[in-house]
Amino acid sequence: MLLAMPRRLLPLMTALLFITAAHAERPLFDAHLHYNEADAHVFTPEQIVDILRHEHIRHAVVTSTPPQHAAILFEHAPQRIIPFLGIYRQAGDKQNWHQDGLLPDYVEQQLEDGLWRGIGELHIFAKHRHSPVLRRLVKLAARHDLPLLMHCDPAVIDTIYEIEPAVTVIWAHAGTYPYPDLLADYLHRYPRLYVDLSVRDNRIAPDGKQLADRWYNLFVQHPDRFLVGVDTFSTNRWREYGVVTRSIRSWLQQLPQDVAQRLAYHNARRILLPSKPD
Repeated sequence: MLLAMPRRLLPLMTALLFITAAHAERPLFDAHLHYNEADAHVFTPEQIVDILRHEHIRHAVVTSTPPQHAAILFEHAPQRIIPFLGIYRQAGDKQNWHQDGLLPDYVEQQLEDGLWRGIGELHIFAKHRHSPVLRRLVKLAARHDLPLLMHCDPAVIDTIYEIEPAVTVIWAHAGTYPYPDLLADYLHRYPRLYVDLSVRDNRIAPDGKQLADRWYNLFVQHPDRFLVGVDTFSTNRWREYGVVTRSIRSWLQQLPQDVAQRLAYHNARRILLPSKPD
């Protein structure tokens, strides 16, 4: 009981009642953002960068449909923005990209300029996991030493690592079945698999309050394998950006400080900016 007390009550009280300004402004590395065509019609690049600066986002992974919007945002804030190559040139590509035999050549051409720091987000599910297009993109990512941001089933993760064991994968949204036991199993299987926790805050801390035991244990047991993110999947999500980051910071407060720091910032920095001075 004496050991359980600090684990369950003190971190929660700290998070909900005594959050200092310094804690509330903990720098974050947002590992999952979109700046799509619809967003660009509402928010200028300067406004997006202001949002990130105001919310103490030191670095942010940004992808876009079409991909040039992420490139433009990078031009405005190259020290803050980590551009990922979005493979969708229009919204409909999200459903059928895995059937586009010309896509890998396009991606290979885009990677030649050296701008892109990753590929994705790629949406694909188990029935399409043997797509030759996916196979070529996995090989391209491995050859260029770029992470793949995957929105997918566990079976797709298995297939990717059958294709290329050395590729780095960031599993968006803790996967399509975000269960701690399943995630622990996959982290044991694949040393180069990392988990992006975007849009899973209500699972991690139900009702925005206490961090669930199973998630707490998962993070403490695998502190180097998780990343946080907001996922601006809609224009309205950009409007709510500060609300979401406060929710993330609230459950991070309930972790041991070193674990919280890794999830909040250091893991993403190690994976995505390995040779860049801070």
